[in-house]
Amino acid sequence: MTNREAQIFQWIMENPMISQEELAAKAGIARSSAAVHISNLMKKGYILGKGYVTSGPDYCAVIGGASIDIGGVPEEALAEGETSAGRVVRSLGGTGRNIAHNLRLLGVGTKLVTAIGDDEHARRIIENCEELGIDISHSLKTVRADTAVHLYIADEKGNRKLAVSDRRINDNLTESFVTPKMEMLNKARMVILDTNIPKETIALVCERCKAPVFAAPVSVRSAERLLDVLDRISLVTCTASEAEVLGGIRIQDKDSLERAADIIMEKGVKYVFILVEKGVYCACYDEQFMQGAGSGLVQVGTNGAEDAFMAGVTLGYMKHMGIRQMAKIGQAAAGITLEVEDNVNPQMCIPAVAERSKIEL
Repeated sequence: MTNREAQIFQWIMENPMISQEELAAKAGIARSSAAVHISNLMKKGYILGKGYVTSGPDYCAVIGGASIDIGGVPEEALAEGETSAGRVVRSLGGTGRNIAHNLRLLGVGTKLVTAIGDDEHARRIIENCEELGIDISHSLKTVRADTAVHLYIADEKGNRKLAVSDRRINDNLTESFVTPKMEMLNKARMVILDTNIPKETIALVCERCKAPVFAAPVSVRSAERLLDVLDRISLVTCTASEAEVLGGIRIQDKDSLERAADIIMEKGVKYVFILVEKGVYCACYDEQFMQGAGSGLVQVGTNGAEDAFMAGVTLGYMKHMGIRQMAKIGQAAAGITLEVEDNVNPQMCIPAVAERSKIEL
């Protein structure tokens, strides 16, 4: 699905009786061009015909951070105390925004609840969301804080080594701000939380949301915000370090990894995906296994790959797939992301994920 097709598909999901003339006007294109996009969506199976009955998934709501990432990538190995020649890289980021971006590229209707300021960074984020068809009408736009910035230093291979994030604006995503959004959240297929938002807001959403809640811990420290609500979370993707926090044990080998997954499920989580060095450890009510990084399914790394993994498993869940297929789709999406320097690969799409995962989507 192209970006334009995804945008038109979103409008059709919101109003299945919308006319081609209305779609053309919203997109700023000729009616004949809108007809071509609709024909393509029908051929790909996203819509079924008259009345634009959709066969694709309903919208997913994402609550989390949106930022501008600024990174330094040296040409050679870093030397302490020395200035290294290299490149400064700027890209759109934020775990919540990255997940929403990937979901849209995968054809999923997406509503993003985030916080942005009144600055150039915010304008870039808004323009990108509008281009992709991400609904940010429920987000907070404030003049009282700057849009979040993530500053990192990478090694000569591009692996991020040190980082500082100014995410204070996310403190404005309070219980009182999110409460009026509950009707929208309850109508979503699922709600994805990143832990860059206040603990009290996480608790509110988990307590009151009728839709399944997925969680993506952003760091070891912020993973603690999930400890009191694990019984209300359906799915979690996390690193081994974050799983140690959620499970309350040290992970040193396969046995302790399995035990950590068991504990997290005993606390109420239905699907657990732990991203480890050799692949992804997957667990649900009836099976646990290690999904390796072979057969084109790469190890999940940095640079937004974890966010793409969450988007991939979400797509699999929405298509009613089993945990093995969900993990493969997640790994395929992560692998596509790792092929570029940015947090999101603009070439992400269902055909690319299907080809890499060997799963029909």
